[in-house]
Amino acid sequence: MRFIIQRDYLLQSVQDVMKAVTSRTTIPILTGIKIVVSEEGVTLTGSDSDVSIESFIPKEDGDKEIVEIKQTGSIVLQAKFFSEIVRKLPTDTVEIVVENHLQTVIRSGKSEFNLNGLDAEEYPHLPQIAEENVFRIPTDLLKALIRQTVFAVSTSETRPILTGVNWKVEDNELICIATDSHRLALRKARLETEAVGKHNVVIPGKSLTELSKILDDTAAMVDIVITENQVLFKTKHLLFFSRLLEGNYPDTARLIPNERKTDVVVNTKEFLQAIDRASLLAREGKNNVVKFAILEGNTIEVSSNTPEIGKVVEEIPAQSVEGEELKISFSAKYMMDALKALEGSEIQISFTGAMRPFVIRPLNDEAILQLILPVRTY
Repeated sequence: MRFIIQRDYLLQSVQDVMKAVTSRTTIPILTGIKIVVSEEGVTLTGSDSDVSIESFIPKEDGDKEIVEIKQTGSIVLQAKFFSEIVRKLPTDTVEIVVENHLQTVIRSGKSEFNLNGLDAEEYPHLPQIAEENVFRIPTDLLKALIRQTVFAVSTSETRPILTGVNWKVEDNELICIATDSHRLALRKARLETEAVGKHNVVIPGKSLTELSKILDDTAAMVDIVITENQVLFKTKHLLFFSRLLEGNYPDTARLIPNERKTDVVVNTKEFLQAIDRASLLAREGKNNVVKFAILEGNTIEVSSNTPEIGKVVEEIPAQSVEGEELKISFSAKYMMDALKALEGSEIQISFTGAMRPFVIRPLNDEAILQLILPVRTY
């Protein structure tokens, strides 16, 4: 195996597949990156058996040559060392040669590294997914769906199913739901392409976070294929496989209240900044709790009180208040996470009582909602 490649392209691919490589694996070869050179270009693969990422570098991009292929072949190189070497190479081109006994030479400018390789035949095969049930969504929409839900997954392994995001596909709509049982994030999106069949799966939150880091903010389409135990995200030069979480996701529809007793409309930014200020003194206390009260004349009071530190009170105007008066307490962190996930300059908060979950939505947008359970303080 022998090829010469533009260092920037190689580095980008190495950084992408590294997101799937972990040092804590029971299969030693998975601490490496698999490199396969064919007549078409170079394919890099990284995997930790939960997530596998394959990145393809084509021989040429338009009329620009990226890879000069002298001899095809394959090798697995230690990811930790290989990625550091590529990052620090002195010139724009890199030559990689595999000699006898898997000895690999990496040359760039006047610098030459020798690395011991492993046999690529021993690297586990990626899942073979029959691409029948494909649906497609634009990359920037996929990133938004992830950003607006994944923060609400549980970080505790006591209920593993809640560490994932529930994806449901039906009637040409994709619904993404995440909850840690104290809050819930939901985002819907219409699918432009005809989605085949129904799906109801749970994708690990960690997988979606890593996927989001790799994807560029473009309108290019991502193909998504869901099988019984895997999901595949496919872009022009990237395959991202993740295992699915086993088990049934709780029925979250019951959590979302149908009735509402109080509706408040506020400016998102003003409200977020007020919560942020109130949390400065709440942070030390347990749960980071902020109190919210509706005053007369469409005014809201946001406050927090930590006896040993001090207290903060702030009044902000609401665009409108309808329904009953209310006092409620909630986690400042959960509220700030929710507000950052919403788009739009104004939000509507719908309450059904001081101890019932409440819903936050952008004004006039049914596609997204955040739900938070209050904290008992009053």
